Amino acid sequence: MLSKLEQALSYTFKNKQLLKNALTHSSYANENRASKCPDNERLEFLGDSILGFVIADALYQQFPDKPEGELTRIRADLVCEGNLARVAATIHLGDALLLGHGEANSGGRKRDSIVSDAMESVLAAVYLDGGFDAAKAIILRLILGDVPEDKPRVIDYKTLFQELVQQTKNQAIHYVLVGESGPDHDKHFKMEAILNGKIVGKGSGSSKKRAEQEAARDAIEHLYPDQL
Repeated sequence: MLSKLEQALSYTFKNKQLLKNALTHSSYANENRASKCPDNERLEFLGDSILGFVIADALYQQFPDKPEGELTRIRADLVCEGNLARVAATIHLGDALLLGHGEANSGGRKRDSIVSDAMESVLAAVYLDGGFDAAKAIILRLILGDVPEDKPRVIDYKTLFQELVQQTKNQAIHYVLVGESGPDHDKHFKMEAILNGKIVGKGSGSSKKRAEQEAARDAIEHLYPDQL
């Protein structure tokens, strides 16, 4: 299975353990603590930063006439959970994931939040194994793809809400986790969008990122309904 993924990535790992680490979900690590197999959350953190930088640099070079706001929207579209999950599906990343029994039985291999995080982890693993240029080549080939010229394919509600709010000076947005329920393989999160200390939107989802997106969408519906 790992060799098939390497073929899809057009990259062969020198350190196979790095790739295994990138594919290890926390549910699997928790069920196999005796083996001391680390999950991929640290790699996800690193991969997120690498991905964001490479995409930002590529868009800056490719679109010299686009303003910052448009570049931000395009980047957000490319690195959002839904798009990363779509890219992961094209290389069958879900098939190679190491999941706990509950997560695997509940459809975790096709869950956007899991496969998108794993995609970022794999990018970080490639970076650590083969260097920045190796990771960059995969990002440009698989994720940059056909950049939308006008509107994003998927609306990033957090970015849109931030842009709308910033039209007025001295505005502060943050998101607060107000609820978490369900077993590890079927978590459910509730978030609130806070603007200048006031609750302006509420959302829920199977990941914190998705719940934040829903909270931002709810805030836009209430404060800027003509923007949707």
